[in-house]
Amino acid sequence: MTHNTVDYAALIRRKGYRLTLQRRVVLDAVCACRGHATFQDVLERVRAEYAGIDPSTVYRTLDFLAELNLIASSHIGDQHVYEIAIGQLPHHHLVCRVCGAEVQIDDREVSAALEAIGRAYGFTVEPNHLILSGLCRACRAQQGG
Repeated sequence: MTHNTVDYAALIRRKGYRLTLQRRVVLDAVCACRGHATFQDVLERVRAEYAGIDPSTVYRTLDFLAELNLIASSHIGDQHVYEIAIGQLPHHHLVCRVCGAEVQIDDREVSAALEAIGRAYGFTVEPNHLILSGLCRACRAQQGG
């Protein structure tokens, strides 16, 4: 797991902050989820270790860790999800909206497409974590597509 190989305390201190108990517990919970974790997934893991932690503390901590680029924060469908970002950015996924299957996309392909879009619109796109939803091959076949 990433949190066993990355010194988060040093990364946070380098940015002028401390690795508080709440930050450590939330980081551990996101890492333990091993992928796209919803707020509820993270909260359940945090509360398994510290039952009295307030949900607003978990929200604030997730926002703080995302601002430091230690975790990635994205939307899949109507859900906000989180995952460990260190050593894994940029990375991008295709997610099936029917079965939830995920396929990681090569950043070179995404970067080339986004550079073309940026040139066309005079915009610099800086994605670290892109999620595109749609139908996987199997679900599309089941729906006759």
